[in-house]
Amino acid sequence: MRKALRWLLALTVLIGTMSTAGAATAAQPEATDTGTTGTVGTADEDILDRLLAVPGMSLIQEKPYTGYRFFVLNYTQPVDHRHPSKGTFQQRITVLHKDTARPTVFYTGGYNVSTNPSRREPTQIVDGNQVSMEYRFFTPSRPDPADWSKLDIWQAASDQHRIFQALKPIYGQKWISTGGSKGGMTATYYERFYPRDMDGVVAYVAPNDVVNDEDSAYDRFFTAVGTKECRDKLNAVQREALVRREPLEKKYAAYAADNGYTFTTVGSLDKAYEAVVLDYVWGFWQYSLLKDCDAIPADAAHASDDDIWNSVDTISGFSFYTDQGLEPYTPYYYQAGTQLGAPTIHFPSIEKKYIRYGYQPPRDYVPRSIPMRFHPSAMRDVDGWVRHHAHHMLFVYGQNDPWGAERFRLGSGARDAYVFTAPGLNHGANVAGLVADEKALATARILEWAGVASATVRANPSAARPLATFDAKLDRRDVEREMTLRP
Repeated sequence: MRKALRWLLALTVLIGTMSTAGAATAAQPEATDTGTTGTVGTADEDILDRLLAVPGMSLIQEKPYTGYRFFVLNYTQPVDHRHPSKGTFQQRITVLHKDTARPTVFYTGGYNVSTNPSRREPTQIVDGNQVSMEYRFFTPSRPDPADWSKLDIWQAASDQHRIFQALKPIYGQKWISTGGSKGGMTATYYERFYPRDMDGVVAYVAPNDVVNDEDSAYDRFFTAVGTKECRDKLNAVQREALVRREPLEKKYAAYAADNGYTFTTVGSLDKAYEAVVLDYVWGFWQYSLLKDCDAIPADAAHASDDDIWNSVDTISGFSFYTDQGLEPYTPYYYQAGTQLGAPTIHFPSIEKKYIRYGYQPPRDYVPRSIPMRFHPSAMRDVDGWVRHHAHHMLFVYGQNDPWGAERFRLGSGARDAYVFTAPGLNHGANVAGLVADEKALATARILEWAGVASATVRANPSAARPLATFDAKLDRRDVEREMTLRP
C-alpha cells in the first residue's frame, strides 16, 4: 500500500511543484461547446476576478482546458480554527470551472493536490465544477513553524468549511463532497463536523478503524480474498524474501548507496527491508486484480534472487521506507498515530523466526522530534455519527481491497444513505464498477443530491447516466491510487 504513496509523490508532488514553479499566468480559455450545458462563455468571463475578490485568495497559475477554466490558487487559512488570531498559512486549492449555473463537487484526496486538470467521477456524473483541496501540513500547505498538534480531523474539516463558505456565493448551486481512500475518510469527517454544508457525500474506499487495537477483520480478509492459488503464490514470495534476507539486504544496501537513501527515521536498513516485504501481499490486493496474479513468480523457492526482488519492489517499493521516501508522508503517519489508527495483521504462512519486527506502528515512520499521542475517541465518534445520522451519503468499496475489511456501516438512523461493494475490484473501486442495479441507483442519487436529476431519472433510476461524456485525459480511473498501506 505504501507503494501508492510513491505513486502519489510522482503524480502530484513532483508534477505539481514543477507545474506551479515560476510566474503566475492567466491563459485565456476557449469558449467551447461542452455538448451538455452550453459554453464557457461571456457569463463567466469574470470568474477569475470573482475568485480573486475572495479575501485571502491569490492566483498561482491558470491552465487552459477545453470546455473549462482551471485555476491553481492559494487560500489563507488559520493555523488553528479555534484561535484564528494565532497565525495563518497558505493552503493550495484548485478550481476546475465549468459554469456557475452547474453544481460543484468538493474533492480532496487527503494528501497533496494535483495541479493538473482532472475530474473526479461525481464531477463527470453531474457535469459540474470541481474544487480540490490540498490537505493541511502536506507541503507546500504547511504552517511555518509547524505546530503538529494542529493537524487533526476537525481542523482539516474546518479548512473545507471555510473554503466552502468563501466559494458558495460564487458557486451557488448544490455541492457534493467526495474523495477516495484517505480522501473518502476526509469527506466523511467533513460531513460529521459540518453536516449542513454539503448536499451529498460520495466516499470511495474509506477505511474505518473504530478500535485501533482490534484488527482481526484484516486477518480474516486475507484468508479468503481471491483464490487459494493466488494467495499461496503471494505468501510464498513474501516468505522467500525473508528467508533470503541476507543476500537481498546486500542488494538493498547497494541500491540505497547508489541512490543516496538513508534510514534514520525507521531506524535501520533491516527494519525498512522487513517493512517493505510485509507490505507485499496487502499491496498486491490493494492495487492489482486477480488476473495480475499471473505475473507473480509461480515457484518462489526456486526463483532467482532478482525475481524475488523485482516482484517485491514492483508491488511494495524498496525506496519507500527510506528517509527520502517517508518524508513527504509525515503528515499521514502523524494522523494515523494520533487519530486515524493503523491496521496490524499477522502472517501465519511465515515462521516466527523470519519476522523480527512485525507490522510497525506509525510512530516508527515519524521523526522522533515530533510528539505523538493516540486519541481513541476520534474514530468512535465519527463511526457513531455515521451510523445514526448519515444522510445523503454513499460509500463505495472494492471486494478485493484490504481496506474494505474495516468499513463504514449504516445504522437505523441513516437516511437516503448507501454502502455498495464493487465485485472483483480493488482500492480503485468506483460507481462505474458496481453491479447494474446499484450503479444506476448510485448515479441517480448523486444526480438528485446535486439537483440535476431529470424527471425521467426521478421516475426511473435505471435510466440514470453520467451527464458529461467520458474524457480519457480528464477522467483518469486510476487516480485513487493515492493511499498508503496505512490510510
